[in-house]
Amino acid sequence: MKNLDESGASDLVSEDVAYDQNVHHVLPPAPLEPGDARRLVILDRSDPQAITWAAEQLAAGGVIAFPTDTVYGVGASLGRPDALGRVYAIKGRPLDRPLPVLLASVEALSRVAHDLDPKVALLLEHYWPGPLTVVVRAREGMPDEVLGPGGTIGTRVPNHPLAIRLLEQVGGALAVTSANRSGAAPACTAPEVADALGDALDLLLDGGPTPGGVPSTVVAFAGDDLIILREGAILGDDLTAAWSSLTHEDDGLGNAGGEAAPRS
Repeated sequence: MKNLDESGASDLVSEDVAYDQNVHHVLPPAPLEPGDARRLVILDRSDPQAITWAAEQLAAGGVIAFPTDTVYGVGASLGRPDALGRVYAIKGRPLDRPLPVLLASVEALSRVAHDLDPKVALLLEHYWPGPLTVVVRAREGMPDEVLGPGGTIGTRVPNHPLAIRLLEQVGGALAVTSANRSGAAPACTAPEVADALGDALDLLLDGGPTPGGVPSTVVAFAGDDLIILREGAILGDDLTAAWSSLTHEDDGLGNAGGEAAPRS
């Protein structure tokens, strides 16, 4: 594993979230020793302490599930390699598939990535927060589990208030992938998450059904070319049209007549 320097993933563990071993908040201590019994804790979004308890669990190396604007995600702290490894084990995810990173805001992108092309930044202004994952160059110090070929990282800002509150509480970023066994259908409700992953998780935030129900669209960039790696909630044709406008027109993120490209 890479060492996490001051500019890396260790900065994304909020100093405000220190797990107190003397205050259990009805949460099981983490991490558990092999062979110990594990019971999934489910917290409703209406609980005023739900976000705080979830953040404490993440800071302690826990793995939790929570809703996003697309589907439920299973997440872990970027500063906890033990927890990142558990995400792979829980999902049965191939180790050669890096974990995406969810961000609290567009501004948080600079903490995990750098050298962002101005045209890419304009595209993000239009589609973030929302169901678009962009693969960009990662900053030094990011854990291996989130790094793709050439030192890249997949990033997204979800359009979901509960997810944003949690991300803000933990320092701005989490490694998050869909809360299902690898290859299975994504979970769109808390009961579906519990059925799929059950007691392998430490905590589940029940935020009701996810509004989107379709995974995000994933794109990468090669010079002036936009590459659609996976089509999801945003149609590839819409993204291609928006990107073409940015790279070939001077009227901003819109069509030839200067109107804003439609959001999917």
